Amino acid sequence: MSRIVGIDLGTTNSLVAMVDAGIPLVIADAEGRRLTPSVVHFPDAGAAPIVGHAANRVRVLHPTTTVYSVKRFIGRRPIELSSEELAVTYPINGEGKIELHGRAWAPEEISAEVLKKLKRDTETALEETISRAVITVPAYFNDAQRNATKKAGELAGFTVERIINEPTAAALAYGLDKLKEKSKIAVYDLGGGTFDLSILELNEGVFQVLSTNGNTRLGGDDLDQRLVQFLVSQIKIKPDLPMLARIREAAEQAKIRLSTETETEIALPFLTSDFSFGYKLTRAKLEELTRDIITRTRSHCLRSLADAKLEPKDLDQVILVGGQTRMPLVRDLVGQWFGGAKVNTSQNPDEAVALGAAIQAEILSGGFKNVLLLDVTPLSLGIETFGGLMNVIIPRNTTIPVKAGEMFTTAVDNQRTMLIHVLQGERERAKDNWSLGKFTIDFESAPKGIPRVGVQFEIDANGILHVLARDIRTGQQKMVEIKSAVDMDDAAVQRMVEESVEHAFEDMAARQWIEAKVRAEQTVAATRKALNDCPPEYRSQIEVALENVERSLRADVGDVKALKAAHAALDEATKPLAEMLMDRAMEAMLRKQGIIS
Repeated sequence: MSRIVGIDLGTTNSLVAMVDAGIPLVIADAEGRRLTPSVVHFPDAGAAPIVGHAANRVRVLHPTTTVYSVKRFIGRRPIELSSEELAVTYPINGEGKIELHGRAWAPEEISAEVLKKLKRDTETALEETISRAVITVPAYFNDAQRNATKKAGELAGFTVERIINEPTAAALAYGLDKLKEKSKIAVYDLGGGTFDLSILELNEGVFQVLSTNGNTRLGGDDLDQRLVQFLVSQIKIKPDLPMLARIREAAEQAKIRLSTETETEIALPFLTSDFSFGYKLTRAKLEELTRDIITRTRSHCLRSLADAKLEPKDLDQVILVGGQTRMPLVRDLVGQWFGGAKVNTSQNPDEAVALGAAIQAEILSGGFKNVLLLDVTPLSLGIETFGGLMNVIIPRNTTIPVKAGEMFTTAVDNQRTMLIHVLQGERERAKDNWSLGKFTIDFESAPKGIPRVGVQFEIDANGILHVLARDIRTGQQKMVEIKSAVDMDDAAVQRMVEESVEHAFEDMAARQWIEAKVRAEQTVAATRKALNDCPPEYRSQIEVALENVERSLRADVGDVKALKAAHAALDEATKPLAEMLMDRAMEAMLRKQGIIS
């Protein structure tokens, strides 16, 4: 069988790594370059795409046919994309596909071209066929994004053995499995297009993620864009696409140089036939322009610490991953936010994720036997139940892979189908969470409460969700792999946990009201049905109690105490009726059995 390689499929650059004789190493291309720009140029219709450094070189000359930062679009619907994200130099249609020479390319097809290049370079370097890979993704990638990444690997000719989170892969690369038992580590991963903060604990050779938080739309690209906007304001000429591409390239290079220098000269000769531009950019000016973008990562760090029930002083180390963490301001701010913890920059931040993926690949191959990597699901998963509430089946921060399930029944007589509405989020009401997908399961007609449907959620090692619904009586079942993305802007991902805290009391009040309302409505319906058999001496008392309950039910979110009190009064008023109906049922049964005449 083919050996398994580890791949960091990045927004800006991609890498492939392997373990050789117990040592992880990044595989270079034929020119000795270890980073492959995640850039694909399409020269003409029918011509083979150009990938990597060659594509990056012509990006300035052919901005409309050169695709970059496609990782930001993978697995996402157009409705989720912001105008800022869509401000790329190549055309994106209404379906979120990239239009090039009369053909629409899905983002995963573009990513597959990058992966094909990595595959070819690896096979050339090793002189053997490579067909198996572990590919990394940001911890906050949702199910659709993970599936699209896996599909990109398959389109490139790989069997994708595992999809793993980038921060947890980086922890392996830093050799954190050699730390003392119960060590707690924060992984601060700021790449070209995404940010993640994960907190891990080492426990008997097992890496367990205690919490993870992040932003799938925050990274070095945002700093580049801010610098581009500043330079355009200095140039004072409305740029066309070729000019904008040149400015963007100059901005990115200046930002990189300022990680090691305090000032740099930006020179753009002949932006127009009679105009050249030059500007001396200092590190201080770059920090002034971009400080607020970097500061946006702080709230995710604090939320991840809170989820793990830790304070900065509880951490043994903070490791920095992603090319943007070379920036001195990032290192300074992280040091301040995690005061007391050692900030570890010993690994090459560009290569750490790929090396960790290679180590995970070696674990899967049986080469490393004393390390296990456990990831977590970042948001709760569940289904919608009667009354519009979310019933959590897998809570957030549960270690994956995981399998969990619950039994459900019907709320309406003679119901023939049950709708399984899969949700992701932290709010009490279904409407406030993400809808991941819906499907129905059929069963035989029966009175309410009789059918039993088992719903099982399974998150596999790639973080992909499979939902099984089974009719317990007949064994009929349906399994669905949830692939759909959410129909909302991705910013909701980051707001979800924050909103659940902000609305905690309001949400809990709504849940208590809905649960009390459902029980009261069931009692009212049963009482109305039995009222025809009610003796006159009880009828007026029961009708008054019914009216009190129904008056309380008319409110949208009303007084739970008042409703419960009215419901209790109705229960008390109907006790004689219930006893009478029970006596009649018992008498009828005894007559049928011939015990009485």
